Amino acid sequence: MSRSIMAAAMVALVVCCSILPPANGHQAASASAVDRADYDAAVAKAISFLRTAQGSDGSYSGKSGPGFTALVTTAILRHGRTADDPVVAKSLKNLEGFVQSNGGIYAPDSRIKTYETALGLVCFAAANRDGKFDKVIAGAEKFLKDGQFGATDGTAKSDPNYGGAGYGGNTRPDLSNTSFLLEALQAAGRGPEDEAVQRALVFVSRCQNLESEINTTKFATKNPDGGFFYSPAGDGSSPAGKNDQGGLRSYGSMTYAGLKSMVFAGVKPDDPRVQAALKWLSEHYTLEENPGLGQAGLYYYYHLMGKALDAAGQPTIADAKAAQHDWRAELIAAILKRQQPDGSWVNADRRWMEGDPNLSTAFALLTLAYCRPAK
Repeated sequence: MSRSIMAAAMVALVVCCSILPPANGHQAASASAVDRADYDAAVAKAISFLRTAQGSDGSYSGKSGPGFTALVTTAILRHGRTADDPVVAKSLKNLEGFVQSNGGIYAPDSRIKTYETALGLVCFAAANRDGKFDKVIAGAEKFLKDGQFGATDGTAKSDPNYGGAGYGGNTRPDLSNTSFLLEALQAAGRGPEDEAVQRALVFVSRCQNLESEINTTKFATKNPDGGFFYSPAGDGSSPAGKNDQGGLRSYGSMTYAGLKSMVFAGVKPDDPRVQAALKWLSEHYTLEENPGLGQAGLYYYYHLMGKALDAAGQPTIADAKAAQHDWRAELIAAILKRQQPDGSWVNADRRWMEGDPNLSTAFALLTLAYCRPAK
């Protein structure tokens, strides 16, 4: 066992709050810390904004393809609306128009077919009642699995691309799209025993700044802080840049994506990879920015944070000074204070399209669904 693996195994002794088994549904935030009336009012105002922002064809930001429509519709569904809601029904009809003969859910000229299909599958699964969308979900699942590196293209397990998913076609795989793939597979009912899930876990593990049995990539020991970066494929990639040793810097949104993905893939709470990720997240706990990237991708960061900590069954999280935080209550407060007068959210840093209020509002609503306080 290498020194880095031994060190990672020891962080369980210093991480102040351990991961519990995956939660059955979303847990409630502390009732004493959150005003449920304020929460409900913010959600209602946001959905009202989205009702007015919907295009006549049922789409949201239609020129951006079906991905935004799927995200917004999923967000509305997660707050108690059903497929019979007129706004939801109109969007679902729009999305059905993007279902292709190969099972994918994308515009014919799309360059981000995997991304759009994953979001579409999650949306149809959230809306599915009495098997109405079973065929669509099954087709999308097959399309996603066939496009995964190492599934049908002969990519060897030793290849850094193995198990990953990119935006579509033969594009470089990355952790963001691979985490969307895993979320889609979970929505389709696939668990850790699924071969595609286990392939994805190999890629996810190689996106972590931690040497392990399956992560012996050239980046594993150059910045061994336990966090996650965007992709080890090719020359590697991290929007947070590289350190002086050529290591890829970790950042907040991808570290939560890594944690979430490991939970979905059945990695145990005491696994060195999980403990190292938790240690990094504790040391960089903040709701004021996306650690490592400032304001860029802030709402995506919030979404991944809520999803990951909820999936991990984590009621609190420690910060760098070992103070415990009710992350649900704090995340609600951080989001509500940023809501615009019209009910939307928008990021002044327009990177990754968060200048579009439809996208940022979808991420904010999805985040709030993982933080719902008790009545």
